[in-house]
Amino acid sequence: MIEILSPTELARAKETGALVADILQALRTRATVGTNLLDIDRWTATMIADAGAQSCYVDYEPSFGRGPFGHYICTSVNDAVLHGLPHDYALVDGDLLTLDLAVSLGGVAADSAISFVVGDSQPAESLALIDATERALRAGIAAAVPGARVGDLSHAIGTVLTAAGYPVNTEFGGHGIGSTMHQDPHVANTGRPGRGYRLRPGLLLALEPWLMTDTAELAMGDDGWTLRSATGCRTAHSEHTIAITEDGAEILTLPSGTRTA
Repeated sequence: MIEILSPTELARAKETGALVADILQALRTRATVGTNLLDIDRWTATMIADAGAQSCYVDYEPSFGRGPFGHYICTSVNDAVLHGLPHDYALVDGDLLTLDLAVSLGGVAADSAISFVVGDSQPAESLALIDATERALRAGIAAAVPGARVGDLSHAIGTVLTAAGYPVNTEFGGHGIGSTMHQDPHVANTGRPGRGYRLRPGLLLALEPWLMTDTAELAMGDDGWTLRSATGCRTAHSEHTIAITEDGAEILTLPSGTRTA
């Protein structure tokens, strides 16, 4: 299913996007050395409830997972890159943490992810990974104009990732979003330009470049949810929800204090 949002729905999407971004920024501030991943999950649940919103994850039960996700945020550490199941782990100095959050408010969902290094130790390898995903995300957003095709976005993202020297996995990538968290079209993190669905104003997309340092192969964790790099290398993931407008793409998942539109 591909949804095209009405102006009223788009206004609600902007509210949802700001909420997601604000929660992620609050969590980034609180996620310090010694913070437990289960505390991050509890804080997230409280902030979602206080906003009158609903989690897109707690009852999420796709075919590739082991039962309902049962938590409110994905917390992926170091070699974990996607669907990191919160568990009893206290962050240590130098951990690379990815927080991935999807929330629904007023019947419209938004999805975003940030990666950052915890503590004073800032390994160059980790910072380079994060930088590559952020630059690729900006390139994908810049390519998201009315009339462009999904392949143009994939090509823009993949060009940055491969130029940085990283292998690219295409099993999981960006996606349409609207009344539900995951919709068509799929937006792979590399691809051929001029192919795929043509973008229209009112379309919402969640673009999410993610990388593993030295492999494109994923391995499922013992919890049946967390996807890790097959080699144990470090990983990073950056994501924004955007709306296609008549003029280009509007980023919806910016913190409320930084929004200009």
